[in-house]
Amino acid sequence: EAVAAEWMLEFACSCLCRHLAEQSGAEFWRWKDVAQALINGLFEVPPHQKKTVYLCQLLIRIAQGKSLELQFENDKKISPLESALSFWTLLEREENKLEKLHEDIRRLIQIQIVAVYMENRYFKEAAEVLERLFTDSESDKPLRVKLATVIKTKDPYVPLLQSFSYSLLISKIKSYIKLSMKENETNFLIQEATKHVASKGFRATALQSRPVEVNENDKNDLETKERFVLSILQRDVLDSNMKLVNQRVGLNNMQNVGKNEVSLACRRKRQRWTYKEDLELKLGVRNFGVGNWAKILLHGNFNNRTSVMLKDRWRTLSK
Repeated sequence: EAVAAEWMLEFACSCLCRHLAEQSGAEFWRWKDVAQALINGLFEVPPHQKKTVYLCQLLIRIAQGKSLELQFENDKKISPLESALSFWTLLEREENKLEKLHEDIRRLIQIQIVAVYMENRYFKEAAEVLERLFTDSESDKPLRVKLATVIKTKDPYVPLLQSFSYSLLISKIKSYIKLSMKENETNFLIQEATKHVASKGFRATALQSRPVEVNENDKNDLETKERFVLSILQRDVLDSNMKLVNQRVGLNNMQNVGKNEVSLACRRKRQRWTYKEDLELKLGVRNFGVGNWAKILLHGNFNNRTSVMLKDRWRTLSK
C-alpha cells in the first residue's frame, strides 16, 4: 500500500499541474484533497518522494496565490506566494538541471508576490515584502530596484507587472513539471493500478464494471485516465490508505487532514528527543526561520514527529 500511495501521489501531482490553470474548478480541488491527504498520511517523507511532495505543496499555494486572506504559515505576514517560494527553494535544491527555468520561475514568483499586494492596493505591505524577498547580493539588485520603483508608482498595471503575469507564471511551472517528471507516467500508473486490482483477485469482469471504462478510442483522453486511475485506486488502495490516515490523525474526511495534528501528538507515547533530532531542529530553524514547522519537518530527518512536536520542542530549547 505504501508503494501504491507513492504512485497515487505522483499521479495527483500530475493532475494538479494539469488543472492548475483552472484552479477554481472542482477537478483541481479534488486532486488537491487527495494529494494533501496522502502527504499528511506520511510519518516521514522518504528522500525519493521529497520532490513530489514539494511540487504538490507548491502547486496548492500557487493556485491560491492571489488570496491574501489565506495562510499557510504561522507568521500572518507570509502570503501564499511567499510560502510557495519557500517550497520552490526546496525544489531547486533537489533538482540540478533546468537552471534557466529555475531562475525564470523564481523571478516570476517574486514579481507576482509584489504584484498581488499591489492589485489589492496594499502598497505598504508590498514595500515590506520586498525587503523580505531580496538579499544584498548583486544578482538580485536589478530586479529589486525595478520593483521598488514600481511600488512607488502605486500602479498595479505597469508594463513590468503585465509582462511577468500570473498566467505566465502558471505556464512556466507547468513546463517545468512536464520536463522534470517521468515520461509516460500516466500510462505506467494505469498499468500498475490494473496490476494491483488483478493481484487482489478481481476478475476482468469486475474491472469492467467500474464506474469509468476505458476503451481503444479514449485511451489518450487524459480526463478519462484520471477518472479511471482514481476509480481503481480510490476504492482499492486510497481507501485503505485513508483509513490509516484517519487512524493517525482522527479525522472523518480528507478536507480535515492536517487540522488534527494535535490529537495525533497527544495520542502518541511520549518519546524522548535525541541529540541528533535537536540538531536537525536547530538547523531547520536556521534555514527556514521560527514558525515554519511544516517545512522544517519535511526537510529534516525526524523520528515520527509532527510540526506541533517541533514547535513544542523549540519552545523547550529556547528556554
